[in-house]
Amino acid sequence: MTVLPPIAVFDLDGTLAETAGDLVGTLNVILAREGHAPLPLEQARDLLGAGARALIQRGFSASGAELSPERLEVLFEAFLEHYGAHLTDNSYLFPGVVAALDRLEAEGFVLAVCTNKVEAHAVALLAELGVRDRFPVIVGKDTFAFSKPDPRHITATIARAGGDPTRAVMVGDSRADVAAAQAGGIPVVGVTFGYTPVPMRELKPDWVIEHFDELVDAVAALVPDAFRGVEVKPAA
Repeated sequence: MTVLPPIAVFDLDGTLAETAGDLVGTLNVILAREGHAPLPLEQARDLLGAGARALIQRGFSASGAELSPERLEVLFEAFLEHYGAHLTDNSYLFPGVVAALDRLEAEGFVLAVCTNKVEAHAVALLAELGVRDRFPVIVGKDTFAFSKPDPRHITATIARAGGDPTRAVMVGDSRADVAAAQAGGIPVVGVTFGYTPVPMRELKPDWVIEHFDELVDAVAALVPDAFRGVEVKPAA
């Protein structure tokens, strides 16, 4: 009988990496082209998390502007073109990410990314941040016919990565991450430093962390049979 490895699935924007500066920067380029004032970064952070189309829609709504479906598609293509050339002008991995990935890999975990960013941008961003090779599977909003909060986005990622769905964990920063994981029966770790208008603890993930230094303990508690010699600490 084949034994599948445990798997840790990560969201990207607001979870593995601080990308708001480049995403909001691109949104503001699009707004400016359409004659609207830029949005302050801190205000616009909470608009992130559901992909570029949703970001554009939310950005125009926040600016008090209407946007037809046809115009949205034109601006979406413009957004992708500009953002693709500015993926890491101001983006970086959150502190502790690399060390946490090292620990999980040492325990035999397969690592995957499941993001509402388009797949090509996700792959390129992770490459520019120096961690592309850590993730054998990177799934974007356009990879399948569904995306978060649909639970199949996560379960299909697990299947594509060859991971054990009974020893899987999702790590994310938004309502979409938590909702998709819970609907798919996958335990979920929520981070407090990402992009959500609702505080993470109010979304009621299985575990909450405030720094990646806490991730291994969280995963050990949620997938205990995948770990060797890790003391499980009480839930945060």
